[in-house]
Amino acid sequence: MKTTIAIIGAGPGLGLASALRFGAEGFNVALLSRSQDHVDALAAELAGAGVIARGYATDVRDQQSLTSALTHAADELGLIEILQYSPVPSKEYLRPVLETTFEELRSALEFSALGAAAAMNAVLPGMRALGRGTALFINGSSAVRPNHNYAGTSAAFAAESAYAQMLHDALAPEGIHVAQLIIPLGIGGGNPAHEPAALSETLWRIYSDGTGFRTFVTPLD
Repeated sequence: MKTTIAIIGAGPGLGLASALRFGAEGFNVALLSRSQDHVDALAAELAGAGVIARGYATDVRDQQSLTSALTHAADELGLIEILQYSPVPSKEYLRPVLETTFEELRSALEFSALGAAAAMNAVLPGMRALGRGTALFINGSSAVRPNHNYAGTSAAFAAESAYAQMLHDALAPEGIHVAQLIIPLGIGGGNPAHEPAALSETLWRIYSDGTGFRTFVTPLD
């Protein structure tokens, strides 16, 4: 029985690279982002590479929308064995703490921590039915080292990180692996280890290893 990797925050960089890497291993691919046209274009590109993929429009800050998209993906493509939670933060989450409003902070927490919880709640029953599963949470360095110049992501990634760590500890006895990949300084930037294809290979190794919680692409300074 084929199973599915659901990529939340699918785009032409890491999302597409992960879809190609895991698709090459036989997984069906569910692509989730806010734009249906966007994910449909990615699905068409993947089809050209021989990967079975479908796109689903959703907003991670809308629990009902996200749950519905993941449910439809599992119905159409097969149970979700792998969840990749990697939506790209909005610019208002990257403002200094003294310039960040209450609403911006709340939105950041909804985007990262609460969105992650909604996604896990949606896919966990399927993972339990399979008797296995992997959740991959992708964050920047502010998840472990708060930066007052990036208040929204610092607060929200830290909350997401704590949630993921607790899931890792609680679900390991069930054979469900929860892991976090920290990408200091973001994707690309001239460092070969930070390029999407290299990151997707790192994610594949994390999935294949199936044990540890946190991996740093490169060490923090």
